[in-house]
Amino acid sequence: DVETSEEVCTLEGHTGEVITLSFDQSGRYVATGSFDGTVKVWDVRQSRCVRDFAEHTNEISSVAINFDNSLVASGSMDMRAKLWDFAGGRCISTLDVHQDEVLDVTFDYTGRRLATASSDNTAWIHDTRTGRSVEKLEGHTDEVSKIIFNPQGTCLVTASTDNTARIWDASDGSCLQVLEGHNSEVFTVALNYDGDTILSGSKDNTCRIWKC
Repeated sequence: DVETSEEVCTLEGHTGEVITLSFDQSGRYVATGSFDGTVKVWDVRQSRCVRDFAEHTNEISSVAINFDNSLVASGSMDMRAKLWDFAGGRCISTLDVHQDEVLDVTFDYTGRRLATASSDNTAWIHDTRTGRSVEKLEGHTDEVSKIIFNPQGTCLVTASTDNTARIWDASDGSCLQVLEGHNSEVFTVALNYDGDTILSGSKDNTCRIWKC
């Protein structure tokens, strides 16, 4: 309870470190990913696990739930991303295009597209309805640690350990702009509500603000 600073419940079930989590839009459900190689979805109100996805063969690096709770996405050190049917509790698509660890996954606002970022220096856009990987985002010279869609779904922003962030056209995967200025690895990026301001965080101990 944020008003009283008291713990409401403990979600127990993973057998390894929990390193990634994502709430759904309602705040009722949360997906968690663990070094035990599983993704679990929890009903926070009832303090219980309602889904247990266990088809990855290595540690989970990232999880996401789409806007209408129909899909859960996961990225793993096994070089794959997976799409899971929330209601049915099964894997509906395995995205096997990366050549190294998948570090981040994110949906656009419609849930029809999933973007993945990888240690192989690339990112991909996937069609969640068909399971096809449709656009490859190439240009970074080191691992891509974070990827996000803007609120309108028209572009993406990536962070990379090559010391840069990049803006990409979501329709064709072309690079629109390279954001240079950090003196070390860029670990994360965020967009404001309107999607016109980017914040990047780096190993150089700074955050930088960029206007789109």
